[in-house]
Amino acid sequence: MRMIFVNLPVKDLPESRRFFQALGFAFNPQFSNDEAACMIVAENIFVMLLVERRFKDFIIGEICDATRATEVLTCLSAESRQQVDGMLATALASGGKPWQPIMDHGFMYGCSFQDLDGHVWEVMYMAPPTAA
Repeated sequence: MRMIFVNLPVKDLPESRRFFQALGFAFNPQFSNDEAACMIVAENIFVMLLVERRFKDFIIGEICDATRATEVLTCLSAESRQQVDGMLATALASGGKPWQPIMDHGFMYGCSFQDLDGHVWEVMYMAPPTAA
């Protein structure tokens, strides 16, 4: 099974953990410590939150200031429109910032927000296709 690990630099690891725990994500303690937290998105999808000094061990150049430039859009699926709205409300109540307006195309509904470090997260619900 192929896996994906998204690596993101964070300024304050305990606060980032608190933010994402509020959004309902769990962390794998086996791959977490004072410099990194392994956030479980799905069975084979993880986000490694790395303190900036640790993130620098893996890159050439500077860390992008995500509050000034967008380096990536991370989009997560949702099971309903209500889940999209709930996740946005929780993100904003937990210190996140709004990004783009709600997107509503009928069959596709989504929101976006910035986390505590300015990384952009989208949450999308896509209605199942109807039988013809």
